[in-house]
Amino acid sequence: MNVLVVGGTQFNGLALVHELARTGHRVTVINRGQTQAPLPHGVERLYADRTQPESLRAALSGRDWDAVYDISGYRPEDVALMIEILAGRTGHYIFASSTVIYAAAQNLPITEGHAVERGQIQNEYGLNKLLCEDLLINAWRQRRFPASIAALSMVFGPNNIVPDREQRMFIRLQKGRKVLIPGSGSTLGQVGYVEDQARALRMMMQRPATFGKRYNLTGGDYFSDRGYVDTLADVMGVGAQNVDRMSIPAQIMDGIYSGEIALGEVAMTVHADTRTRQDTRKQSLFQVNCIIQRLAPNIHFWDRSVLFSIERLKEDTGWRPEFTFQAAAERTWEWMLRSGRDQSLEFDFGFEDRLIAQIQRLS
Repeated sequence: MNVLVVGGTQFNGLALVHELARTGHRVTVINRGQTQAPLPHGVERLYADRTQPESLRAALSGRDWDAVYDISGYRPEDVALMIEILAGRTGHYIFASSTVIYAAAQNLPITEGHAVERGQIQNEYGLNKLLCEDLLINAWRQRRFPASIAALSMVFGPNNIVPDREQRMFIRLQKGRKVLIPGSGSTLGQVGYVEDQARALRMMMQRPATFGKRYNLTGGDYFSDRGYVDTLADVMGVGAQNVDRMSIPAQIMDGIYSGEIALGEVAMTVHADTRTRQDTRKQSLFQVNCIIQRLAPNIHFWDRSVLFSIERLKEDTGWRPEFTFQAAAERTWEWMLRSGRDQSLEFDFGFEDRLIAQIQRLS
């Protein structure tokens, strides 16, 4: 099939381009051309800035596509423009959304029918993804624009452009640093492997059963925070039994999530002012989320498991994850060794050192 990928030179998009080319599709990539990427032989490149509508219209003028994957749509105006340009000119439009859209859940796993979060605790990224979805669902219902939505969740693997996730943990373990684990480490999480997700996106293509629907797209395994650390340590050869773990007490985690405790340049500070708490909470949540990756800490409290059902995607496409969490970790560590990132990556662990010192003082 003749396939267009909007944003196909980094991580998810790059993995998708390779998957499509590997399975015999004719692939075109369109982006601003600012990223060098190892694209497969024969992939055509178009250049346009989607924030400049005339640039995108000119680049896509007079061309039809069997399918279009939008991996880089982050604002409703991005999607509105694509609907306008592609109306009647594509057999399928697949939009990459995110599971950060969902509200906190008491019952797990979270299905596509679960409530979404549009309130004040939602961040700009999540709200914009929801607005993009609204446009696509309405376009399908009102005009039969053939759109599907894939809500990706915590993608993991080679070429990840967010190094503060698994790559930071690999380097932390390699250096023999203390590994901070929130509470008892029993909270459950879930990640999707990038190659599995690329295959799922490819298998969604031109399936009318997927039109007008959202699909959760993540891995099939669940793991605890402690299991996350142990798995990465084992695949590195460090050994889970050799990890120097330290629990972050529940009262500290509660304070970080409420905004009462800030992880700043000083050891730790307690804020009484409401506005200051709101401002510092965002920064502190980002920092503590770099310890063990957790989905949407602005929505899901630190000791609440966050798990997603992928049954709808399995039923409508026949896709199944091929990689266990351990296999995904093995492939990712192999890539880090092969690429030299195990030697070249540097991280600032200053906030962790301050947190460790504070925990020790409280002991």
